[in-house]
Amino acid sequence: MARSLVKKVAVVTGGARGIGRMTAAALVDAGALVAIGDIDGALAAQVAAELGHGAIGAHLDVSDPSAFGVFLDTVERELGPLDVLVNNAGIMPTGPAEHEEARVTERVVAINLLGMIHGTKDAIRRMKPNGRGHVINIASLTARVPGAGVATYSATKAGVLAFSEAVSMELAGTGINLSVVQPSLVTTELVAGIKLKRGTPACRPEDVAECVIGLLNRPRFQAFVPRHVAPVAFINQALPAKLRHALTRVARADRLIAEMDQDAHRHYDERMRQAVSLAEPISDRPPTGGRAPDE
Repeated sequence: MARSLVKKVAVVTGGARGIGRMTAAALVDAGALVAIGDIDGALAAQVAAELGHGAIGAHLDVSDPSAFGVFLDTVERELGPLDVLVNNAGIMPTGPAEHEEARVTERVVAINLLGMIHGTKDAIRRMKPNGRGHVINIASLTARVPGAGVATYSATKAGVLAFSEAVSMELAGTGINLSVVQPSLVTTELVAGIKLKRGTPACRPEDVAECVIGLLNRPRFQAFVPRHVAPVAFINQALPAKLRHALTRVARADRLIAEMDQDAHRHYDERMRQAVSLAEPISDRPPTGGRAPDE
């Protein structure tokens, strides 16, 4: 039987836009009490007000583990014990790896990977005494099929998948579930300007949100969006590297980022890079404070 989400306390990181916003809305529709955390605190609060039904929203820099903990403390104080955490916050700079600034690389890893790790660990510590809970980590198809022009992003999503699988083994018998979602290209601002070629799998933020709700209702470890990309992911990994690369060139999938419409992508890119330029390098930043790019 499907599990009920009514009155369950759910947190969505990076919840003010795109996948996060759609997921927060789907959780509210399912009867959950939702908290939205986002680097844009004002927008998070605005979205929560629009969703209504007791939803709350506030600033959250997932790269700061102390701030993550304070945010979850506030959620539990206002809504109740944590039942669901959706680690969705992420950024995707594009371009050749050798041109990516060290500061940008650090922020991608801090948000996409370390933020997910810190959030997962904190959530599990809160859920274990209650013997229940569910953590859902949003990865990407690039975790299994890396993409040219998004090397660091691909690496972080592969890390999300590996970390999630390892932790799911540790959680056996605890009553806590952990799932990982691997979407293909999602039509959000993050991929604006990418010219989808015939046959390139794509999906909407609503599709990912629907998948999250499905996993919460009937838990399993992993899911792909759309579902038909699952065989592609597994077959790709089974092929020798030379053959994988050759097929990628034939399909011109290695040109998706190189041929991207830069003007269409400029708004997202400028917003991300402006935030990165205001942040200190991770190695020089104190344990708390600092700002992350848009999530």
